[in-house]
Amino acid sequence: MEEINFKRPELEDKDIITAYFKKAPSRSCERTFSNVFLWSRFYKVKYAIIEDTLVFRNDEDGIAFSYPAGEPQCVRNALEFLMKYSEKQGYPFKLYHVTKELFTQLEGWYPGEFQVEYVRDAADYVYESEKLSRLSGKKLHSKRNHLNKFKALYPDWGYESLNDENLEECFQMALKWRNLNDVDGDSEKNAEMSVTLNSLRLYKELGEVGGILRISGEIVAFAVGEAICDDTFVVHIEKAFTDAQGAYAMINQQFVEHECVDRYKYVNREDDAGAEGLRKAKLSYKPVFMVEKGIVTRK
Repeated sequence: MEEINFKRPELEDKDIITAYFKKAPSRSCERTFSNVFLWSRFYKVKYAIIEDTLVFRNDEDGIAFSYPAGEPQCVRNALEFLMKYSEKQGYPFKLYHVTKELFTQLEGWYPGEFQVEYVRDAADYVYESEKLSRLSGKKLHSKRNHLNKFKALYPDWGYESLNDENLEECFQMALKWRNLNDVDGDSEKNAEMSVTLNSLRLYKELGEVGGILRISGEIVAFAVGEAICDDTFVVHIEKAFTDAQGAYAMINQQFVEHECVDRYKYVNREDDAGAEGLRKAKLSYKPVFMVEKGIVTRK
């Protein structure tokens, strides 16, 4: 059996990784080049092309592979390869971030051979972009109140798309946010902040879309994201100064209204990583469905 050379994703790998993701459309937030490129700096994630599919390998907790991305027959061939490869390397076969649709495909090929354990902390929240933009209906009444209060408190507010002119100012606001939020003592928060800064620094190269919110000319919030598939946009990053009351609610609504609603039916706002406050906030916007992801092992 040939040895596979797994490598860390670099900027020059964008086209090849994106091409394979397009062969197997998904609404999972991990299925974008930006996500794998930026986070592979902190997690031990590398990729290889196996049987004409894209496969990621994660060495964080033992050895696990992403579900291969590619045409169905190539995916099946890649799965066979990975099973033999795992056996030869002497560790149990394990797949991570497997969605329900992918597990259904696997079950069709290998009935009863595998089990999946869904990880609640990894489930993505997906919303209808129209509802996030308008916040209409009784259930989102309190969200509309937040926006109205923001507009009353800050009549000179404004929204702009992220561009070459305001990018450096946005980067400086992110640095200020980092200093105010004391992230250095928490490795996870520190990594997330590094991802945020790199995302801004490379936003053009990564093909991302951003938006900023101003009060009295100063940037108080921003959001950055990109399309995952034809009908779904993912918001990767959202930061706001908490002393600007309602700024998080406002950037959330404005970003969707200006960058998403006309082009995408759904907005994926990623997972909550098990943080109770974040879970409560994401549920309060009434997701239309969750993208559940699990760990697959042999029965």
